[in-house]
Amino acid sequence: MLTDFYGNQLTTSTGLARDSYDIGLRAFLSANYGAQEAFSQAIEADPNFILAYLGVARALMSSGQIADAKTALGKARNLLEGTTDREKSHFLCCELLLSGEAKKARMAVQNHVSEWPRDAMIAQMSTSVFGLIGFSGEIGRENDLLEYTAKLLPEYGEDWWMMSMHAISLCETGQTLKSMQLMEKALNLNPRNANAAHFFAHILYEENEVSAGRDYLAAWMPNYDRRSLLHGHLSWHQALWALYDGDESAMWEIVDASVSNEKGSSLPINALTDTASIYYRAELAGYNVSAERWLKLSKYAAEKFPTMGQSFVDIHAALAHAMAGNEEYLSKLIEGNSGFAGDIVPAVAKAWGAISENKWDKAKEELETASSEFERFGGSRAQRDLLEFTYVNVLLRTGNKANAQKILLERRPVFYEKAPIEAISGS
Repeated sequence: MLTDFYGNQLTTSTGLARDSYDIGLRAFLSANYGAQEAFSQAIEADPNFILAYLGVARALMSSGQIADAKTALGKARNLLEGTTDREKSHFLCCELLLSGEAKKARMAVQNHVSEWPRDAMIAQMSTSVFGLIGFSGEIGRENDLLEYTAKLLPEYGEDWWMMSMHAISLCETGQTLKSMQLMEKALNLNPRNANAAHFFAHILYEENEVSAGRDYLAAWMPNYDRRSLLHGHLSWHQALWALYDGDESAMWEIVDASVSNEKGSSLPINALTDTASIYYRAELAGYNVSAERWLKLSKYAAEKFPTMGQSFVDIHAALAHAMAGNEEYLSKLIEGNSGFAGDIVPAVAKAWGAISENKWDKAKEELETASSEFERFGGSRAQRDLLEFTYVNVLLRTGNKANAQKILLERRPVFYEKAPIEAISGS
């Protein structure tokens, strides 16, 4: 029986199928374009290769094509008989993930990697800030993620993918030096691992190394296929650093070319959250964001995410709706309570509404109820700075300068003197 790149046995005897599967595996784990195509080639070489169908399903799910992913999963289900226990468990994890059973999927993944730790396609489900742990809505999820990758790291040895996954866990728990050292090793092993490049950008962000960050991505991005999963989000990082550097023209150029839904290639979740984030962070820094931009983004949010349920998305959708004056959709998020952090989404949605009307005291009141639990919304520290800086701005505008400084010093000390908030200079 043949084995994959990580030494796992495969129910296929066709070398070409195995080779194509490995190409897809590496493309998927490195967030490069071509995973779906490679998995499909594996199916052509062996139409009975169950993991190739599951690879297609995962690739389609990652690109937002849920209906097609379920079709691929159904084809895999028909091939379960005669496969190994690992492949059956692999299928179960994929099925639970695709059906939206997040808690059950997380438990299934944990059980799976306890038995088969080097099954990277399944281990991946709970890694990074957008995985099953990252979007659990739990306090302490960052430490949980660190514990998860720390246990897996020794199983992988000198592996570029797992090194990068553990490195971001270190970064998100404030261990930037250890993270930097490990990420550099990962990038030396595979310089075109977009996940590692992305996480390296996060390390530089956490150190507030604006110039170094701009230079790094300016050199890395030109050879990254626009169709790849992280192109739009890495462009967001570039736009954010341009903003922090006071380079407004570069910021808007990047946003319009690669971040927004109109010309970028991001999934809807990234197109919405990244665009809303850069728009309001630009406003915090003192730049004008036109009403037309907010109106277009609100319309996009209403089209792609008409109902509440994905808390990280919901707080960004609420921002777009509030700034656009879209009371109908904002009220749905204020009155609802669904999703992994659905109980605290309404407070943030109300705060955005108050901010849009310059009702700073009301915004302060609402944000105070959720400020200690911002971690539950998910996303990285860099992404949650939208909330942290908004809260600081509201405190400054309500005359609470000492508290604003305390919040920055306790939560984001690296930005204590350089937070990109216009109100700081006037306080």
